[in-house]
Amino acid sequence: MSGTHTHVPSVLAADLPMPVPASEHEACPVTDVLRRVGDKWTVLVIVLLGQRRHRFNELHRAVDGISQRMLTRTLRTLEQDGLVEREVHPTTPPSVEYGLTRLGATLLQPLSALADWAVTHHDEISAARGRAGGS
Repeated sequence: MSGTHTHVPSVLAADLPMPVPASEHEACPVTDVLRRVGDKWTVLVIVLLGQRRHRFNELHRAVDGISQRMLTRTLRTLEQDGLVEREVHPTTPPSVEYGLTRLGATLLQPLSALADWAVTHHDEISAARGRAGGS
């Protein structure tokens, strides 16, 4: 970012075409990441793995309501994205641990900022939803 935009958030400094073409929106890296972390379980799994490495069954017990299939799918997707690593230990039976990669750990700070913002503004958002008749 140039020195002239030092106090402008990068999302506002972006030069967007008007209207924004759907294909450009779909191809945007930000859209891709928000789609990934915006699902039901990903942020919670990332936060738990940010605290420490977990075995699969530990994660499954730690996330109430997630099926084994969905946890497997979430972990595989995060692994494909390079955010989570899977380590198989040569025991009988084999044990598997999951942890964040270096790249995955870099996601903790922006997720924390978003979480802090959400907690700070939760009451305002709830009040606005109430005024609008939303849930």
